[in-house]
Amino acid sequence: ISLLARDNNSKPKFLDDGSKSLSESSSSVTSERIHAAEEANGLSMMQTLIHLLKCNIGTGLLGLPLAMKNAGLLVGPFSLLAIGILTVHCMVILLNCAHHLSQRLQKTFVNYGEAMMYSLETCPNAWLRTHSVWGRYTVSFLLIITQLGFCSVYFMFMADNLQQMVEEVHVTSKTCEPRKILVLTPNVDIRFYMLTILPFLILLVFIQNLRVLSIFSTLANITTLGSMALIFQYIMQEIPDPRNLPLMASWKTFLLFFGTAIFTFEGVGMVLPLKNQMKYPQQFSFVLYSGMSLVIILYICLGTLGYMKFGSNTQASITLNLPNCWLYQSVKLMYSMGIFFTYALQFHVPAEIIIPVVISQVSESWALFADLSVRTALVCLTCVSAILIPRLDLVISLVGSVSSSALALIIPPFLELITFYPEDMNCITIVKDIMISILGLLGCVFGTYQALYELTQPINHSIANSTGVYA
Repeated sequence: ISLLARDNNSKPKFLDDGSKSLSESSSSVTSERIHAAEEANGLSMMQTLIHLLKCNIGTGLLGLPLAMKNAGLLVGPFSLLAIGILTVHCMVILLNCAHHLSQRLQKTFVNYGEAMMYSLETCPNAWLRTHSVWGRYTVSFLLIITQLGFCSVYFMFMADNLQQMVEEVHVTSKTCEPRKILVLTPNVDIRFYMLTILPFLILLVFIQNLRVLSIFSTLANITTLGSMALIFQYIMQEIPDPRNLPLMASWKTFLLFFGTAIFTFEGVGMVLPLKNQMKYPQQFSFVLYSGMSLVIILYICLGTLGYMKFGSNTQASITLNLPNCWLYQSVKLMYSMGIFFTYALQFHVPAEIIIPVVISQVSESWALFADLSVRTALVCLTCVSAILIPRLDLVISLVGSVSSSALALIIPPFLELITFYPEDMNCITIVKDIMISILGLLGCVFGTYQALYELTQPINHSIANSTGVYA
């Protein structure tokens, strides 16, 4: 909570990546003063661990059973473990580069965008040095795309679960029997539910005081924890014989797996702000390794058990596979509430990047109107995106392939190369960084292509993600 408990007069560190990307050096001075003032009341190890876990547990987690289906029962868990290890390694690279640059420049800290810009300023290539500021702009742009992509996925997730809860309320029972496949026609189009949610989310993002939003963050944590406990309680019971499930899926669906897996690791942009806010930053390495180990174990367990439980009937979100009884309907309600409140927190990142630029173009008397207009427009944009692409699994894969892979796998190794290359890097490190960046780039290109290809296909040619296929 302390990470988010700030007044509007002092932005939290995790928003600095965006707001600084379009501001001048004065904002850096202000941020360093804030950091110095809060150093004595920094985050404890446990608080940092909780925030790290919260940053990485979202809607992507619930899509992992389908991701395992797209990879195979054997290939999926091992691939998810490998991607998790690579992602954590890239987080460590980012931390090391930021620490090195802050010492070189004698700054208290640098954020993701600043690290990219400062490293380009000292690289051997003259063109890159001249255009170093575009490194910061690129990172800020990817943050905007990623966060708005998360918000679009939140729209679809809430609408999917709301549709199922509303249209099955008359047949919801007290006994929790497994769902049976029965093709049904939904009574109301899912886009109606998206439009129903829209005004409530617009009102929610009008709340700009982060102390108030921290209350919603607490509610999101409570509802998420309760729903996850019930999900595990169900999927661990009476698991069918997994020998009928394929150990390896086709390479086309594996590309969708890659995008979904990368999407789930949402916290790469948070590692620097969390370390900067710790009371004892030198302890962050332990927090990172222990926290991400728990996250990876949770991902593998939920994805594998969920796929083993539901097999070929696995839906885009595991909540859509839960029995039609009041107990598990409450799981969908609790998780949807958690995602609803989390929307405002994820939305703050692109809002704090874009809104200052818009406000700077209008007079002071129009500043509030411009602020609220931009917030409304951005929420509507995420809603329109969800309406135009009503495929939850493919949007998760697309967002993961396009922007999450760049922030998590492509940029950190490149950042290490241009930061430490002038200081005689080890050849093994150079080869390692090049290979990780190439792997991330290939996953980005082919994963994006496959997701876009699937989106162009008629919806009955692929796995239906709407709640209407279950009864």
